Amino acid sequence: MSRTDSYSHVRAESPFVDDLPEPRGTLHLAVLASPTAHGIVRGLKIDAALAAPGVAGVLTASDIPGENQVGIMADDEPLLAVDRVHYVGHPLAIVAADTPARARQALARIEVAIDPLPAVFDPRQAAAKGDLLTPPRTVSMGDVDAVWAQCTTIVSGRVDTGAQAHVYLETQSALAIPQPRGRMHIFASTQSPSTVQRTVAQVLGCPMHAIAVEVGRVGGAFGGKEAQATPWAAMAALAAHRLQRPVKLVLDRKADMQMTGKRHPYSSDYRLGLDADGRFLAFQATYYQNAGAFTDLSPAVLERSLFHATNSYAIANVRVSGKSCRTNLPPFTAFRGFGAPQAMVVIEAAIAAAAEKTGMPTWTLQRKNLLRPGTPFPYGMHMDGDATRRSFDAAVSQFDLESRYAENQQRNQASPFVKHGLAVMPVCFGIAFTTTMLNQAAALVHIYNDGSVSVSTAAVELGQDVNRKLRTIVATALGIDRERIQIESTSTMRVANTAPTAASTAADLNGTAARMACKTLRSRLTTLAAELEGVPATQITIREERIWIGDQPGSLTWTDLVQTAHSNRIDLSAHAFYATPNLHYDRQQEKGRPFAYHVCGTAVIEARLDVMRGTASIESVQIVHDAGRSLDLLVDRGQVEGAVVQGIGWCTMEEVVYDGDGRLLSDTLTTYKVPDIYSAPEKFEVVFFEEGAKSGGVMDSKAVGEPPFMYGIGAFFAIRAAIRTLRDIPSDRIQAPLTGERILRLLDGE
Repeated sequence: MSRTDSYSHVRAESPFVDDLPEPRGTLHLAVLASPTAHGIVRGLKIDAALAAPGVAGVLTASDIPGENQVGIMADDEPLLAVDRVHYVGHPLAIVAADTPARARQALARIEVAIDPLPAVFDPRQAAAKGDLLTPPRTVSMGDVDAVWAQCTTIVSGRVDTGAQAHVYLETQSALAIPQPRGRMHIFASTQSPSTVQRTVAQVLGCPMHAIAVEVGRVGGAFGGKEAQATPWAAMAALAAHRLQRPVKLVLDRKADMQMTGKRHPYSSDYRLGLDADGRFLAFQATYYQNAGAFTDLSPAVLERSLFHATNSYAIANVRVSGKSCRTNLPPFTAFRGFGAPQAMVVIEAAIAAAAEKTGMPTWTLQRKNLLRPGTPFPYGMHMDGDATRRSFDAAVSQFDLESRYAENQQRNQASPFVKHGLAVMPVCFGIAFTTTMLNQAAALVHIYNDGSVSVSTAAVELGQDVNRKLRTIVATALGIDRERIQIESTSTMRVANTAPTAASTAADLNGTAARMACKTLRSRLTTLAAELEGVPATQITIREERIWIGDQPGSLTWTDLVQTAHSNRIDLSAHAFYATPNLHYDRQQEKGRPFAYHVCGTAVIEARLDVMRGTASIESVQIVHDAGRSLDLLVDRGQVEGAVVQGIGWCTMEEVVYDGDGRLLSDTLTTYKVPDIYSAPEKFEVVFFEEGAKSGGVMDSKAVGEPPFMYGIGAFFAIRAAIRTLRDIPSDRIQAPLTGERILRLLDGE
């Protein structure tokens, strides 16, 4: 029987990279990281490390046979530093030894001389110096400058949002095994097998067909293994190539946190104008993105920030600009939401400031300005459907919002030490890779002559249970039981030129490709069944594991039909390719259709504040969410709940801290706090509804991975609302996360 990953996970049976059997002679890598944020490398002495016990090799940039380059969007990121380092943690050399401990011990014997250079850690400072990764971008609509004079109320301010560590359970890991004739087989913990394949081939100076990358499953990723899994796999492959022995690299937690990028911190300025009725007339924002030392995926992350600047709101006049700023920190990278959360915090902060200035409730302003069917977005698309308003109204009604506000006011007046705050967080999130080329997928489906089915796609199982959805799609398409279906590991040998498992598109892209392959196979089988039954093919269907003629079961079972097809030399394998239609974007005009569809919903969040201790907790989260025709409600509910808790963590407790020299201080799970089960709200309610119109997703389902993360932003504003019942705090300066320390300072009047 085919078991799902969730079944194996709870039984601790799921093997990850570090659990794979090690081939005889496997070496282990340790990575020498720069202790300096910015400097010129004057010398690197490795002789003592080479002589250390168990060491098989010490490799530097001079040992790379191909290109010393692992950049994804730009060729600006060397695998190993050569003459200059750009952040604390920048890899300089790798040591291969017979045990991980010996590899780490040998690192201490390497002598490195670096002449420090001035370092910049603040994106505004980098922007002032003109140190940008790409030219600034602006997305606009209407005439913002002409409308300010018509505004009755104008608010402006600054919003600073922090980084966030991915804290995946499985750290960055790779096992590289040399094969005959110069080939290399890599087992990697990556969201993007083809990126690993392409980059390793580039580093080794060989064709891509010589590199096979396989991913059984990944122990969590959240975007941290889309681009940033690649260098570690390349290091393992480089050592395996040079030493002609299997090589494994598994970062420990501290090294992983110190050397890898995180969610981008942003520093943003905004201005919002309203008329006397509370209608939004104009919105302007500038986002200073802290990109870190190299490009990575920062321009794409910034692009999505620009696309989601107005969240769920209809604003006729918009101008939003973004600057991707180079600093001397590890290159920041993809994280669930991919730039949208940073932008949504800004618009919600602006609305909160407007509510405080006008005296209107925040949720009233939100409701007045929600998107309607046909509303244009600043980037050129128009809103399809009315899910924003439907979900908001349903949340107001089902969760009794008006009476709860009144009840909270009474409770807060009666209690001097415990305060409650409510916030409403609507979300409108676009689904697709904004880089149009990435919206493609392929699938390979085999039907074996015993009736069992093998499915290979580019989807990587990250813990989101995409394999379970794929099995549902294939079972429905073929009319058979899910237990017959095996979803294979993701391999560049079976499905080539794959897009990453990211952007909440894995089920849509790969599921549609698999469904198309099944349609081809089903057509072959129904044609045969029609011949055997002596009826037109239009009367034949396959369901419930047998052939049906109209409404009557036929004489053939699924297994009978498959075996007969094999005997008749009918091809029982099919490959299919899918590219999301009608996607395009002109970056010169900043207009187009970057998304296949939008996912919408509304959350109501209630926070409890202990005034004496300065601690806050989220008591309840209630959500109305449009998942379309869900492929699996249990999986979707788990994704919503997990995303919300992760969003709450980003906004309330996960504080990434660097010292003045660019060294990460929050580099262990004792110094970096992530949400646990006690951080989850006591009351957690998720109500799914269908918009009704076809979604554009596979089988009219909708993506669910990233959109719910943004509901967690409401936790910040719920806590802030509770603080404001006690003290009037500034509305023109917002800083997240709202940690216990920051709460105490606000309560103290700072």
